[in-house]
Amino acid sequence: MLLGGDLGGTKTLLALAEIDDGRLRIIRRQRYASRDYHRFEDLLADFIPDQPAIASACFGVAGPTDGRLARLTYLPWQLAAGALETRFGIRRVALLNDLAATAYGLPLVTEQDIRTLHAGQPIARAPRVMLGAGTGLGVAGLIWLDGEYRVIPGEGGHCGFSPQTPEQGELGRWLLARQGRVTIEDVVSGPGLARIHAFLGGAAQTPEAIGLAALNGNDPLARAALRLWLECLGAFAGDLALHWLARGGVHLAGGLVAGLLPQLDPGPFIQAFLAKREHRELVAAMPVHALICEDLGLFGALAHAATL
Repeated sequence: MLLGGDLGGTKTLLALAEIDDGRLRIIRRQRYASRDYHRFEDLLADFIPDQPAIASACFGVAGPTDGRLARLTYLPWQLAAGALETRFGIRRVALLNDLAATAYGLPLVTEQDIRTLHAGQPIARAPRVMLGAGTGLGVAGLIWLDGEYRVIPGEGGHCGFSPQTPEQGELGRWLLARQGRVTIEDVVSGPGLARIHAFLGGAAQTPEAIGLAALNGNDPLARAALRLWLECLGAFAGDLALHWLARGGVHLAGGLVAGLLPQLDPGPFIQAFLAKREHRELVAAMPVHALICEDLGLFGALAHAATL
């Protein structure tokens, strides 16, 4: 029996699974509103009140971790692998950054869950990079080593925001005046979309409401906010592609990507992705794919649990 989890600032997904003929078989899964629980241990006790015999567990957490200890960035949750092993009788618990867990799930993605936004000229076994936009912005790299891709976790979403147009410069100054240091996560995330909408003069709304209004086509301000959000996402994705020389592909994940990108014109994203001056041709060779499977982090956590 394996236990996997995708622990985010908004939602937490948990699942029990078994290995059946070399493939993961989900036995039970459940979605929780993360903020309904003061501690993760209480949420997990609700999911496995009978404490079944679990060989190994892996939890992807939205925050930095050393594999045994973790603190979520936008929740008061603090996790200790040893304490979870003792309380729930689990032989081995591993804690991963949530985007690292998502990256481990990449081999499990089916063709119907991939939308190619830019074909590029992929090279087998070349580095890959993954971005996940949701409550926050996660980043992970993948490099080929010893016959497989190895995941390199990171906290790239907390890099400084680098405006690339006059409008983005005004956005950066507007945010700086209100909160101090501006990170790329402050802009390219669900809350970031709401901040952009407010910057453009819109009333306070949830990211979901803004996205829906933009897709419906009856709200020019929402459409403008989403366009600017896509441009900032594209610029940052292109910077990461250059940093990693990601000829294996740039992969976009997360709830916003799954919910919005398949229904949008990717033009603003692609134009910003390619706007790399003397390195435009280099980044143009790097493929870009949107992953529309929202459970990828959960599947990746389960896949990693199977290796413990």
